[in-house]
Amino acid sequence: MTADTTSSPPTGRSRPTMRTVITWMAVAVVGAVAWGMIALSRGEDISAIWLVIAALGSYAIAYRFYAKFLARKVLRVDDRRATPAERLDDGVDFQPTDRRVVLGHHFAAIAGAGPLVGPVLAAQMGYLPGTMWIIFGVIFAGAVQDMVILFFSMRRNGKSLGQMARDEIGAFGGAAALIAVFSIMIILLAVLALVVVNALAHSPWGTFSIAMTIPIALFMGFYMRVIRPGRVVETSVIGVALLLLAIVGGGWIQDSGLAGAFTLSPETLVICLVAYGFLASVLPVWMLLAPRDYLSTFMKIGTISLLAVGVLIAAPVLKADAVTSFASTGAGPVFAGKLFPFVFITIACGALSGFHALISSGTTPKLIQKESQVRLVGYGAMLMESFVAIMALIAACILEPGLFYAMNAPAGFLGATAESASTAVATLGFTITPQDLTAAAAAVQEETLVARTGGAPTLAVGMSEIFSSVVGGESLKAFWYHFAIMFEALFILTTVDAGTRVGRFMLQDTLGNIWKPIGRVSWKPGIWATSAVVVLAWGYFLYTGVTNPLGGINQLFPLFGIANQLLAAVALTVATTILIKSGRLKWAWVTGVPLAWDAAVTLTASYQKVFSDDPRIGFFAQRERYADALDQGKLLAPAKNVDQMHAVVTNSTVDGVLAAFFALLVIAVLANAALVCWRAVRAREPLPSTETEFVESTLTAPAGLFPTAEERRELAAAGAKPGGGDVAP
Repeated sequence: MTADTTSSPPTGRSRPTMRTVITWMAVAVVGAVAWGMIALSRGEDISAIWLVIAALGSYAIAYRFYAKFLARKVLRVDDRRATPAERLDDGVDFQPTDRRVVLGHHFAAIAGAGPLVGPVLAAQMGYLPGTMWIIFGVIFAGAVQDMVILFFSMRRNGKSLGQMARDEIGAFGGAAALIAVFSIMIILLAVLALVVVNALAHSPWGTFSIAMTIPIALFMGFYMRVIRPGRVVETSVIGVALLLLAIVGGGWIQDSGLAGAFTLSPETLVICLVAYGFLASVLPVWMLLAPRDYLSTFMKIGTISLLAVGVLIAAPVLKADAVTSFASTGAGPVFAGKLFPFVFITIACGALSGFHALISSGTTPKLIQKESQVRLVGYGAMLMESFVAIMALIAACILEPGLFYAMNAPAGFLGATAESASTAVATLGFTITPQDLTAAAAAVQEETLVARTGGAPTLAVGMSEIFSSVVGGESLKAFWYHFAIMFEALFILTTVDAGTRVGRFMLQDTLGNIWKPIGRVSWKPGIWATSAVVVLAWGYFLYTGVTNPLGGINQLFPLFGIANQLLAAVALTVATTILIKSGRLKWAWVTGVPLAWDAAVTLTASYQKVFSDDPRIGFFAQRERYADALDQGKLLAPAKNVDQMHAVVTNSTVDGVLAAFFALLVIAVLANAALVCWRAVRAREPLPSTETEFVESTLTAPAGLFPTAEERRELAAAGAKPGGGDVAP
């Protein structure tokens, strides 16, 4: 097979200084000590500080060495090459954007519900499995996927994941990938939107604060493009100040006569979300989507950073076991199934998430100024999200286990009262009195915390524990709890707007194979029509879900984790295929190893979900259980009447069929890709590629987050051409 002839720019590499060597050796030693404390501590208290140190040390080493290796050796980034943002700049979707804004947009777009609630639920298995998967998973799988897919999409004019699969794998595997990717994406968007609706329903504080981010983002977009072009730092200061004012103002609104205007029902919120998703999809990216996501990043990173500082100051002790008995028995009350494969399905975002590949092949590759920035944006943003997941895991594990299970076990197991919940938790081997449960609810001004499933309320309680231990004490615990709820809604909403735009790209790419005009991203009717189809698709499932507790997206919610990880398998398959086809067989392990792991996890989980005879795990086993109960005239939780019993039977059937269908689609993609890779290895000449031709770049932009002195001099000499941002000579 002929080697890849892609050229790389000459790099002036200098030997590392003694100071640099000592610095990184110190980072490695401190990280190793932290990992030793986490892994070896048994039957004794361990501070959450060690998790923070282990994570930060691992991330620093991975970004400095592994990500740099990926950029230089595997991808061979070339800053002399013009990116799609430069070549195809249309002011709507393609726009050379300051790397800081792109980093903020990308992080906000990928960081959804997964890194917040997944680790909370996975705490059922103990803190050690989750910590190891979050950190090692992101370094060798999640961040690699995001960076590699971002690079390959950028080399193909920002093509979507589904279209890249069709172009690189072939018609059969590509068609299977297109169907799987688009259908899974609709489910993911509806699930994420449901979490937002549940968080904002009847919450004037959260609704006002989040609503205000839209006009603030519009102002920032026009400020950077029209009023003060390129002044990113200046715009950021103004935007953050307005954001903080909106957050504080939400508290004022909640206690004022205007509260009623911002107290919205779930149905009204669905309509608002659909309208917002449509606008975010059709408006120029510089006007709303990019500045709003960038603004949201300040809130996300700021809150998580403060949470980390709170952990370092308060030094809370982890109350959860390192590994619980549920990891081996699979009989956990939060979710059924053993550690393998289900902890790797439950913790998706933060370690490895297929949804990220949609963003990396959607909005972001159309904004990148220089190829070298894929390291910062693709790999760096994913490390940031992984740290969010670590903080969420800590927030769950510092709670008393009795409270954790009283909040996260299902209502059918716990009952409706504090007394029944206390008794049920005792059967699990943990203790919490009814008085403790009542006091915990009163401390955050909630009527009850019993069976507040889903992970989000538990995270809010954990965050309030950490924040209140540093600022305000018990008197501010309720404030911090409601602040955390609002933060979660803001955190997740940014994935809905970016995801809708990505869905539009994907649908345009797909339909463009049939009718060329609709595939043009500059054709307004195509933009409007495909955007409407995407928002109405996830909006339908969302609206049905909020009006029917067992319908709509509630019916498909159990597929969320598996579907997301199956999507990652498709992304890693595409990445591995492109590496091999382009003559980089010796580097194919970079994506091939995480692909093998993800395929083993997801296909095992899919098999168990379809064929397990345990009704807590298998969809069809659950269907049989409820069908038998119907024949006997019995009612089983969560159903409260015969109609709901029939709904559970229907939902279990649909979920089982879809789980099998998605798994078969992914197997088809894997099989077709394996055939293509085999042909590529045996071929004497490289197989045809869809990579665009080299075009010399005329854009000057710093490669890192902050420009070096040399880059500042170059920018000054070039007159700070578009893309330079706030730099000084």
